[in-house]
Amino acid sequence: MNLDYIVREPENINSKTPILFMLHGYGSNEQDLFSFRESLPTDWILVSFRAPKTTQFEGYSWFNIDFNNPEQFIDIDQAKEALESVLENIMAITNKYGLTENKTHLCGFSQGGILCYTLALKYPDLFNYVACLSSYPEEKLLTDIVKDKKKLEKLRFFVSHGTDDAIIPMEWGRKAADLLYDLSCYFTFREYMSGHGVNQKNYIDLMEFFSK
Repeated sequence: MNLDYIVREPENINSKTPILFMLHGYGSNEQDLFSFRESLPTDWILVSFRAPKTTQFEGYSWFNIDFNNPEQFIDIDQAKEALESVLENIMAITNKYGLTENKTHLCGFSQGGILCYTLALKYPDLFNYVACLSSYPEEKLLTDIVKDKKKLEKLRFFVSHGTDDAIIPMEWGRKAADLLYDLSCYFTFREYMSGHGVNQKNYIDLMEFFSK
């Protein structure tokens, strides 16, 4: 399935041009994370996807969420479909630009972050910097992840969470630190005094992560 997306292209593109794929959260759209573009490296291609499902208030989602049932919080089958779509689109866009020796980065908020954890840990050879904001690693999607430390060593994770997040509890966010530590991945885990969102300090730290 072809996903809608918006893109910012640098002046010059060659086989080594870095690309960053952005995945928004539930009920949002492709403009959300794309607003970060002013602060991101100017020589990167930025691609912000729109999730395929429509929600209330003209928003979009990657999969359905049941807020009343933490056990069945997310629709796993829909999430797996979304993962396949995102991966296919990433490959197609990478090929379109002729990116053969480049670095490919991911940034996901909430639902989008759940997908980013899964993509990075299932296909670590494809990605480099991975930012997961106000999110958590969903165990039911991580059943067949790569556990070989050598294959994971290229990945760099930036994980952030608001201490007052009412949508995805802080404890869920902290699971990421345990998981990434167990896998011996390189990661930075930061907590901020905020709700389900990215505050100014979080934003500054995120941009510093991507500019390294």
